[in-house]
Amino acid sequence: MKRTLAIVSAGLRLPSSTRLLADRLADAAGDELERLGSQVDIHVLEARDYAHDLVNHLMAGYPSPELQRAFDSVAAADGLIVVTPTFNASYSGLFKMFFDCIEDTALTDKPVLIAATGGTARHSLVLEHALRPMFTYLHAVIVPTAVYAATEDWGGGGDSQGSLLRRIARAARELAVEVHRSQPPAPVDPYHDPVPFERLLDGT
Repeated sequence: MKRTLAIVSAGLRLPSSTRLLADRLADAAGDELERLGSQVDIHVLEARDYAHDLVNHLMAGYPSPELQRAFDSVAAADGLIVVTPTFNASYSGLFKMFFDCIEDTALTDKPVLIAATGGTARHSLVLEHALRPMFTYLHAVIVPTAVYAATEDWGGGGDSQGSLLRRIARAARELAVEVHRSQPPAPVDPYHDPVPFERLLDGT
């Protein structure tokens, strides 16, 4: 069976540690799914590429064709990996805008791996007090292990990088298992429940 993973990375610079963590998680999750017998397609979405479209969506109330394709990619994916930089002890505004604008049912029952990056390890609680509640509200199935990568995890002494790699491997394995046992998302039919013409006429 072919499975699809969507990756939403909200790094503001290229290259960024946020994208680096997203790629590590995507590779690890893809490897785990292949080990379980699935073919894997991975679609990476950089939220920064849609920054202007997201603002316009909030102002106008509808997405551009490019932004709609990004939303459709997330909605159609079997699993989702999200990674945000940490600003002022929370997710970035760009990251929040992306998920404010997406259809509120797009993540229902979808396996999601949450992750974040930041300057120091003391910001790691962003995963539990900001990201996990938001994706719980969106009715996603969040895997138990969340991954936070501080600057020191990428090149610090001791076992810091080894610890990060172990967390990545554990989270990726949990996501792969959840995706493997879940049903593929059903395609959304925009004409499934149309508003009756009479209601359109009387404005209700």
